[in-house]
Amino acid sequence: MRDAQVVLLHNERDEWELPGGKLALGESPEQCVGREIYEETGLDVIAAALLDTWVYEITPQVRVLIVTYGCVERSQHNAVLSHEHQHLAWFPVHGLAALRMPEGYKQSVYCWAQRLRSSSHASA
Repeated sequence: MRDAQVVLLHNERDEWELPGGKLALGESPEQCVGREIYEETGLDVIAAALLDTWVYEITPQVRVLIVTYGCVERSQHNAVLSHEHQHLAWFPVHGLAALRMPEGYKQSVYCWAQRLRSSSHASA
């Protein structure tokens, strides 16, 4: 997230999704998130907080365990679309409800946005 906006990727199922992917051998989930986000967007982030876990049924035969993390940028770069997706865009958090996107992803983004707002108010 940056300035109350979240970067999303448009996939072949005509859905918006958070960047991410599968664990590499010997990799922690937190390392995986940072690597996948970098590979898919060019953004340099660290996983700061575990937000949620849920099972996403892509098809009746394919179910995926989704683990979402709130991430913070180590340094700001322009996001760049990789070959893995059709589109990359930044969306305001309040605009997610209208997107074709798994509800679990939306809930994770809302949760992280709330935590960021709460921490910025606490430090102000």
